[in-house]
Amino acid sequence: MHIPHLHDWPKTEAEAVDLQRQLASRVEVSTPLESFEWIAGCDIAYHLEKPILYAAVVLLRASDGIAVETKTVTERVSFPYVPGLLSFREVPPLLKAFAELSRVPDVVMLDGQGLAHPRRFGLACHLGLWLDLPCLGCAKSWLVGDYAPPGPVAGDVSPLTIGGEPVGVVLRSAAGAKPVFVSPGHRIDTASATEVVRATLSGYRHPTPTRMAHLASNQLRAGDTPS
Repeated sequence: MHIPHLHDWPKTEAEAVDLQRQLASRVEVSTPLESFEWIAGCDIAYHLEKPILYAAVVLLRASDGIAVETKTVTERVSFPYVPGLLSFREVPPLLKAFAELSRVPDVVMLDGQGLAHPRRFGLACHLGLWLDLPCLGCAKSWLVGDYAPPGPVAGDVSPLTIGGEPVGVVLRSAAGAKPVFVSPGHRIDTASATEVVRATLSGYRHPTPTRMAHLASNQLRAGDTPS
C-alpha cells in the first residue's frame, strides 16, 4: 500500500514533543466506523540485549479471523525510550511493514495508546495520521486517565477519562484477565473502536489482531536470537 510522507523524523526529545503538539490538532476521533472486514493488527518485540526491534503487521478477515497477510521488519532502534514518545521508535518500522501489504485495511489495531495520552497523541494517533486510516489503540498497560474497573464479563467496559474528558474505555477482554485500555487514534470514534475490539475478542487478553501480531513479532525475534 502507498503511504504518503507526513513529516521528517525528529532527532531529539524536545523536537518530538513539539511535533506531537503540532500533529495532535489534526487527529479526528468523532467519525463512526460504518463497517469493517479487513483488520490490521500490529505489534513490536524488542531484542533482549541489542538495540534491535521486530515489527509485525498481520492482516486478517473479521468475518472468520483468518490471517491473509503477515509482514515483518527487523530494524535497529532509532529513537531512545521516552515515556509518551513511543511512536517515534515504533511507527517508522511499522510503516515499512504496512508498505508491503497488498490490501489496504479497513481499520488498524495496535498495542498502544491513542487519545489516552498526556498530549492526546499516542501511538495510534501517530500511525493513523501517517496511514490516513481508522486506527485505534488497545493497550495492555495504563498510561494516563481515571477509570473504575469494568465488570467481570468479556466485553464489559468502563469510561476512561482525563480531567473529566472521555478519551476511551477500559475493557475486559477475557473473563478473569486484567482489562485493556481502548482509545481511538484517528478517523474513528470511541464507540466504533470499542466495537472493533469486542468483535475480535479471542478468549485471551489480546484481541485476535494484536495477538496475531504479537506472536509474529516474537517469532521473528526468536528466529534472530541464538538459543
